[in-house]
Amino acid sequence: MILPHRQISPEALQGLLEDLASREGTDYGEEEAPLAVKVDQLRRQLEQGEVFLSFDAGSASVTLIPKALLGALPDGGR
Repeated sequence: MILPHRQISPEALQGLLEDLASREGTDYGEEEAPLAVKVDQLRRQLEQGEVFLSFDAGSASVTLIPKALLGALPDGGR
């Protein structure tokens, strides 16, 4: 299920973005970027519609889905 980021409180969105940006396996190039920079990049991608927040009820987790993969979700992102 896609979570509309504009319907999430600013505090909750900040927490989600910090969690997503600090997860193991995130790659920001040769040099590690500060958390604030990573969060700003994710926020900008959300605002521009490049990525979407996806909630998986089975695992109770949130992930980022690139726009190009949105249609590949089993329910089309609904």
